[in-house]
Parts: sequence; structure tokens; C-alpha cells
Amino acid sequence: MTKTSLLRRGVFLFIGAALMAVGLEIFLVPNKIIDGGITGISIILSYLTHIQVGIFLTLLNLPFLFIGYKMIGKTFALSTLFAILVMSAGTALLHPVHELTNDPLLAAVFGGIILGIGVGMVIRFGGSLDGTEIIAILISKKIPFSVGEVVMFFNVFILGSAGFVYSWDRAMYSLIAYFIAYKMIDVTIEGFDESKSVWIISDRFRQIGEAILDRLGRGVTYLEGEGGFSGDNKKVIFCVITRLEEAKLKSIVDELDPSAFLAVGNIHDVKGGRFKKKDIH
Repeated sequence: MTKTSLLRRGVFLFIGAALMAVGLEIFLVPNKIIDGGITGISIILSYLTHIQVGIFLTLLNLPFLFIGYKMIGKTFALSTLFAILVMSAGTALLHPVHELTNDPLLAAVFGGIILGIGVGMVIRFGGSLDGTEIIAILISKKIPFSVGEVVMFFNVFILGSAGFVYSWDRAMYSLIAYFIAYKMIDVTIEGFDESKSVWIISDRFRQIGEAILDRLGRGVTYLEGEGGFSGDNKKVIFCVITRLEEAKLKSIVDELDPSAFLAVGNIHDVKGGRFKKKDIH
């Protein structure tokens, strides 16, 4: 890793961990609202013991550094350690700061947004601030449940615990915060500029491909295919577009071959090749 890429990773890990500290200490913790995973357990333990939440987040996540090192690698472990230390220091510094709102709904919404962006940024740049998925991976090997199902059961238990520790209305606010944070993590990791993959099967593949190149400015790749029913050889057009270009591409295909097979799927990341848009005519 070059010094520039290392510095870039460090900066974004720092910002992500700092945002998580803000979401916790300025919004969620003072209003008795929790998140899922290790974060939720840490908030509950902090409330019961009156010890800062950052200490529990650090202690509970440390065992997963070693597991993450074995499962993913040294870079992941070091990135996670750095993010955890920044987050822990941030919660300690922000602990004396008064919360921005006493409205639990506002705290759940804005706390969830800030927390989700922070966690998503750390994940996007190679770290982690919650060992829940690592736990789920290990447990799923022993039981007939998927990783996603284990995470869901784990979080339902934690969020339900808020009803017994705080009150049931706080548990419901916690569910709102968790859902918002979950969605913001996805948005942060995947980005707002979501691309789409397009697969087109048509006898007029050449005309459609040239139209996409000329009228959309997107490169296309012709793949060899074979019909499963007919056994005929088919040309498959593959290209990548932005979501803003989807409607125009569909109109091009419908204009040139209304009977063409068209499949469009989401792509979270595009790198390399000739994805750069060309001038259209």
C-alpha cells in the first residue's frame, strides 16, 4: 500500500470512527436508545454500570481483532484496531458534552444517520466497529442457520433487551435507530452513484450495441451464448450504465428490437476497464 492510499484510508477511518462517537454520545446514549450488535450491548452495560460506553466497545471488540486477523488478514485487524481506538477516545472526549436534543424520535433518527454513516465509512475502508458478523460466521458453522439469520436473531434479542432495561417505548425508538443506521451503512458502503449492469439478448445485437455506444456513450461487450431450449448460438450484449441512463437504454432497446431480452441489475462498485463515459452524438 502506498503512502497516499494509507493516508487516505487512515483519514476516512478516523472520520468514520469519530462520527460513530458523535452518534453515540450526542444522540443515542443520553436518550437511552441503543443500536444492534456489540454497540447495543455496550450501551446497555454502560447504563447498568455507569462506565463510559467507549470502554465496553473497546473491550468487547478486542477479541474479534484476533479472529478477524485469522479470517480476513492483518490489514483488516490493524484498520479495526485504529478505528476502535479513535472511537473510544472520541466517546471519552464527548461524554461531558450535553446532548443536542431530548426528543427521542429526533435522537433516534439523527443518531441512526450519523452512526450508520460512520460505521459504513469504516467498513468501506477496510475496518470494522462491530464483531457481530464475525460471531455469526463462527456460529453458522455449527448450526443450520445462515449468517444473516444469526445476525437477525442476535439483534432482535439485543433490541428486545432495551425494553427490560429502559422501557418499551425506548426499545421501539431503538428499533427505528437500528433500521436507519442499517440503511445508512448500505448507502455509505455502496455509494449514491449506484451503477447498473445490463444484459441484452437480441438478433439485432449489432444495431443495439452501436446505438448504446453512440447515443449513451457507453462501451459494450459482445459475449457468446447458447439458447437452452433452442440450442441456437446467441450474442449477448453486456454493458454498465448509471441509474440515470436506465430509462434511455430501455427506450433504445425497445425502439430497435421490442422482443429483445433485457435484464438490469444493481452493481455496487465499478473499477477499471472502459467505464468512463464517451461523448454522445
